[in-house]
Amino acid sequence: MSKIDIIIVDDHLLFSQALNGLVSNFEEFNVIAVLGNGKELVNYFLEEKPKPQIVLMDIQMPIMNGIEATQWLKEHHPEIKVLALSMECEEETILKMLRGGAKGYLLKDIHPSILQHALKEVHSNGFYYTENVANTLLNSINKKENPNSIKLKERELEFLKLACTERTYREIADVMCLSPKTVENYREALFEKLEARTRIGLVLYAIKEKIVIL
Repeated sequence: MSKIDIIIVDDHLLFSQALNGLVSNFEEFNVIAVLGNGKELVNYFLEEKPKPQIVLMDIQMPIMNGIEATQWLKEHHPEIKVLALSMECEEETILKMLRGGAKGYLLKDIHPSILQHALKEVHSNGFYYTENVANTLLNSINKKENPNSIKLKERELEFLKLACTERTYREIADVMCLSPKTVENYREALFEKLEARTRIGLVLYAIKEKIVIL
């Protein structure tokens, strides 16, 4: 079975080397590079070296921080998933990282088994959010203008409910008898209406408004 390639980006050498050893011991994963900041990551890609499937990204780094590096990856290599790993636990920082394109957010004091599980989830499902991060996202939604004033069309509601399932966007298009492009338009319209950045943001809104019941 082929392994999942990982790049670690962290400016603390002792921590990054220890993390390298830890992740390398996970049987499913292979660390292909350890870099010191976002600029080194950008240069790595510009040199057309082997691409990872996941980047483990610190946030507070010199020259180019994790938020900036994640935004760059989202623009230039959107297929690569970023999992944030930081000591930063402020709500504003978490939201900036997730809005920048990170697919998950972990604190550095987690148990190794949680890190391994998170890497698996990000690779297979596209995201991994701890209860703390999910609560942060819900709090962010609560702080916005009263969501009850947002009027969703019937087809938008249908799409939103389907987005809360495990179906892919292509499968949702088949269920709704629409083209994949039209479904993408529904997704982007809801992102804008609900001020969401990811599919999990849509799911959290649907749960909060009792559009779906888990």
